[in-house]
Amino acid sequence: MAEKLKTNAMRILERMGVDYTAHEYAAADGKIDGVAVAGKIGLPAERVFKTLVTKGTGRDYFVFVIPVARELDLKAAARAVGQKAVEMIPVADINRVTGYIRGGCSPIGMKKAYVTVVDASCESLDTMVVSAGKIGHQVELRPADLLAAAGASVAAVAADHPAG
Repeated sequence: MAEKLKTNAMRILERMGVDYTAHEYAAADGKIDGVAVAGKIGLPAERVFKTLVTKGTGRDYFVFVIPVARELDLKAAARAVGQKAVEMIPVADINRVTGYIRGGCSPIGMKKAYVTVVDASCESLDTMVVSAGKIGHQVELRPADLLAAAGASVAAVAADHPAG
């Protein structure tokens, strides 16, 4: 039997002794938006989170992890990291900055440790799902374990209105 794929994020979680559940989904159809991913793994969108990378007013990058059906509140995000403003980085820069590609960007195991903030909505969840670092692969874990693995803090950074 073929061995299951292990991503760098999964290996980091295992080294830390973190229990997680791996979820795989078919990505051949090109649908990698978070809401579609939630449907493919059979979980509500409120429990599936996306990883967004921003740049502050200086040269620093900041990572935000928010529910897939919501948008990042840029003003709240900037406040959460002590910046005057943050803006999304261009998709073309994701690999260079994080080591991951669009649709497979995990808050765990980026090539550099960036200030990372997880939306406060995670606090009401028993488990949450984030990218495992490769398109087609997700990990489900307790919010506290994600915070520890990503060196993250929690703040209300998702906009009240859904993405659309």
